[in-house]
Amino acid sequence: MDPRPLAERMRPKKLDEVVGQDHLVSEGKIIREMILNKQPTSLILWGPPGTGKTTLARIIANEIGADFVELSAVSAGKADVTKVIEQAQLNQKMDRTTILFVDEIHRFNKAQQDAFLPYVENGTLVLIGATTENPSFEVINPLLSRSRVLVLEPLGKEDIIKILKRAAKLENLALKRLPNSSIDLLAELSGGDARIALGNLELAEQLSSNKPIDQQAVTTAAQKRVPGYDKAGENHYNIISAFIKSMRGSDPNAALYYMARMLQAGEDPKFIARRMVIFASEDIGLEASAALNLAVATFQAVERIGVPECQYNLFHCATVLAKCKKSRAIANAMSGALNAAREYPDLPVPVHLRNAPTRLMKDLGYGKGYEWKANFQHEKGFLPPELDDLKLV
Repeated sequence: MDPRPLAERMRPKKLDEVVGQDHLVSEGKIIREMILNKQPTSLILWGPPGTGKTTLARIIANEIGADFVELSAVSAGKADVTKVIEQAQLNQKMDRTTILFVDEIHRFNKAQQDAFLPYVENGTLVLIGATTENPSFEVINPLLSRSRVLVLEPLGKEDIIKILKRAAKLENLALKRLPNSSIDLLAELSGGDARIALGNLELAEQLSSNKPIDQQAVTTAAQKRVPGYDKAGENHYNIISAFIKSMRGSDPNAALYYMARMLQAGEDPKFIARRMVIFASEDIGLEASAALNLAVATFQAVERIGVPECQYNLFHCATVLAKCKKSRAIANAMSGALNAAREYPDLPVPVHLRNAPTRLMKDLGYGKGYEWKANFQHEKGFLPPELDDLKLV
């Protein structure tokens, strides 16, 4: 009997066995094309747990015949990285590709991430990093610029059902033993995480002792009350959307409810705090500029205090933001400014606004008529003539 957990036994070995992530693995999409052309590139795979990040990395290496090395940023040290680089250099001399997969790459500090740069740059190794955190915040910019960031989405309910039925078939669980109602419940309780779904199935089977795996066994295995899911199922993206829309609609009760659900589901509190920092400028802006100060302070508090105590800060901030008057002035001004910059990207700066460090520049009219004093209004204004009518705020 295979002692490995069911989720590991069910892990796809080939690209055609992958369920979900069609935007990455279907015909003409980046991962399939990378494999077909035998041309791997460094990737950052960003997505929730159980969506296939490790599986895709292994499949890429396996299908192109690369030497695959797997490290976890939680336990790996400098010596481990050095050993991999030395092996990659030997492989390069033999014209063999080395793919280094770093799970939870966001846990490496800046210096550790910096260590990969020269070897990714010169092609010694192909780096595939996996993270549940936003790479923009957790992965250094030089590494991001040398990699493609691919976003993995939570698996849909139908995807989870397909995975569970495949597992049931391979485990010889007949329909009488695992009815569709139990499969449906397992999918709902998974939160889009295939690993959770398969783990719950494995435990429910053990608890059932050769009896039918009913909904009670599933609920017991999952160790949580069956939530009130709708037919389509709830997920990370629905709830954060509802949270933002509730604050935008000045409904603190709804905002706090959705935030509580996210926290109970294990959402990273830093993710919630970041969204409130954005909201403070995007949806409140000039109506209450101090809201941005509060949101930034909340983010810092979350970083420094951690859960569960930082929940006080999160609920405080969300309540204030929801109750504040709302204004889209900053968002509209930003959009208008960006549009103007795209439409007129090369307009010369008016001569009277240019710096004049030399006599020649002064003779040419650079800075003419400008006076360095508070609130000085030049008679020719501050915009290029083509944008005289631009009104953003």
